[in-house]
Amino acid sequence: MEIMLKAKQIMKRVTDNLVHTIIMHRDIISKINKMNTVNRKKAIIGIFGKSGEGKSFLLSAILGKKNLLPSGCFGACTAVITQVEANLTDSNYTAEIELFSKEEWEKELKDLLIVLSDENEDRNEDFIEIAEEKITALYGDDADKKTLEELKKDEKFAEIENLLSINKETGNSKKISKSDVSEFASDVARYILNSEACSGGWYWPLVKSVTIKIPDCRELMEHIVLVDIPGTGDCNKTRDDLWKSKLRECSSVWIVSNINRAITDRDPWGILKHCIEDLGPGGECKSINFICTKTDNMDPVDFMRAARLPEDQISEEKEQKKMCISQRNELAKTRVKEKFENSKIKKRFSTDNDFLQVFTVSSKAFFDTSLNLESIETEIPKLQDDLRSLNKSINRELTREYVNEAKGVLSLIQSVQLDTDKKTAETKHRIRMELENNLMKALNELDKYFDNIYNDLEQRLSKGVEESVQSCVASTKAFIMPIAYNTLEALCRKGGCHCPKNRDKVLNLNKTLAKHLHEYIDEDFCQIFSMSEKTGKSVQEQIDKFTIIQSDAAYRRSTIFHYIQNFIKTEETKLKTSLKRYIVDMKKDIYSSIKKSIVNEMVSCYEQAAAFKGPGCLKRMRNLLINTVDKIKQNMFNKAKMEVLKKCDNLKLHIKDVLESELKRAMDLSRSQTSKTKSMDVSKEIEELEGLLEQLSD
Repeated sequence: MEIMLKAKQIMKRVTDNLVHTIIMHRDIISKINKMNTVNRKKAIIGIFGKSGEGKSFLLSAILGKKNLLPSGCFGACTAVITQVEANLTDSNYTAEIELFSKEEWEKELKDLLIVLSDENEDRNEDFIEIAEEKITALYGDDADKKTLEELKKDEKFAEIENLLSINKETGNSKKISKSDVSEFASDVARYILNSEACSGGWYWPLVKSVTIKIPDCRELMEHIVLVDIPGTGDCNKTRDDLWKSKLRECSSVWIVSNINRAITDRDPWGILKHCIEDLGPGGECKSINFICTKTDNMDPVDFMRAARLPEDQISEEKEQKKMCISQRNELAKTRVKEKFENSKIKKRFSTDNDFLQVFTVSSKAFFDTSLNLESIETEIPKLQDDLRSLNKSINRELTREYVNEAKGVLSLIQSVQLDTDKKTAETKHRIRMELENNLMKALNELDKYFDNIYNDLEQRLSKGVEESVQSCVASTKAFIMPIAYNTLEALCRKGGCHCPKNRDKVLNLNKTLAKHLHEYIDEDFCQIFSMSEKTGKSVQEQIDKFTIIQSDAAYRRSTIFHYIQNFIKTEETKLKTSLKRYIVDMKKDIYSSIKKSIVNEMVSCYEQAAAFKGPGCLKRMRNLLINTVDKIKQNMFNKAKMEVLKKCDNLKLHIKDVLESELKRAMDLSRSQTSKTKSMDVSKEIEELEGLLEQLSD
């Protein structure tokens, strides 16, 4: 923060002086102003875990504020996306609650009542349960047995209509802001919690997402957002799309599980396995933290017997429990790491040895010293350090980007200051010609690189198409034949993907159909779009190597060339940073295009199959799906292949266009002539910025 502040003070001093110099500097002043308005997307950490695993208490402990989040806030209502970030504007606790519109809720309510009115023997019990939960949460006991007309007579109906109508003017969002943490937790609870003991008046079915902002945590979370990743059991497509989009944005994932079930519980591992494509090749996840909670909850005698330890090893009861907690923690860490190393999950990531970290935490003992665990032994401080380190790293990166760009702009100003005669103008012209020549050569090298990866992907995709065509009918039969009517109907209604409420396995026919195409490109794809490791083949590495500044430049000893070179280098660095972020977004788009293309080809079939009712509908549904896949297979898989290749080609064209147009614009700026009016000397300011860059390196 201090280095950034100093750099901004230097640039303000320069800007103030520029205003009083020559007109030509309007472009430079505009460039400086833009530097101060750049918004960097925050790092998103996704959190998996069932309700009751201690997620809310964990977050409260990490932020050092007991009872900050209502118990059950994270995971209580699996449909609601809840995220936590720092409040950087004031000292209040705030919640920004995004609600469905009045029209959206009216449609969903009608759909829920249709589900409840279904009296067929093969009706979908998952959808029935979800509909009952939502309606009773809002309108109270027995509301699920009422008609729409009966619900309209309930005073809660008018209350809900009023809530959704008022918020239409504010983009369907409600804001809660409190200085007192207890009042805040109480007010926000009705939008994110549910209570079977006291039904009615719980608004979570109306909520798309909740953003909770916490004061006094800039050091931990200025550039970080923690997001609860809900399950996929909800039948609302808007929520389903929301959580999937958040998933692809996660740069890190926390898996939260009770230490007693960390290895055996299928839920966290099952959800992670289901989401692997959206986190790995189709996402930007760089690390996973597996967090074993409630480590203080143990019976030392039971543990020592199970571990075959002598019970009289330590006589003092508290020390005995402490020893047992420590041993169980180490055992859990070893077993979780072994399970991950031996799983198929790891193979879907381009990883290094630090990709998975395991934490064994006790949020309760962090606040309650009577439980005889030192603060460091609860491992909450280790998680805080993990967040602090990430936040500091992002801060340092943003500061370096700003100081580098500032140095480049001042180098441009200094080159203008030296531009005093005809000879200098001729030198600048020759420098421009050399830089343009270097640009064309560098772009040609990029062309060759992209042609190579295009050809590699084309060959692998062709093999994937061939195998998909041969096996798709058999794999479709194997997928759908064991599925009962109500589940298959739900799957078709939701476009080929459904997660039964009480099962850890997600049913996704689109994923099954895309399997061979993904398998054939996965290895190459992870190398081409690696998030961290150097593979020798990645787009990121190719962008890093790109430069139009040559070490053997004819004018490298020229003072004016030194400053122009500095300016061009910083422009290159800024462009590379921007392109790297674009490449990450395109990586997700390219990988997901296979499944999207298949969904587009299958969508009319799914709609037709979902509409089948009456005797024999299951057989007709199965036959339609199998016959459709058989009929369109060649065209469907070829379209998916061509979509990937088209997007790769578009990526190349965009990168080349940005580099060429922006670097030529930078060359134009560096060649600009001044009037006879004397410009300002900023050599001292450049030295100051170079000193700040040295501090950042240290």
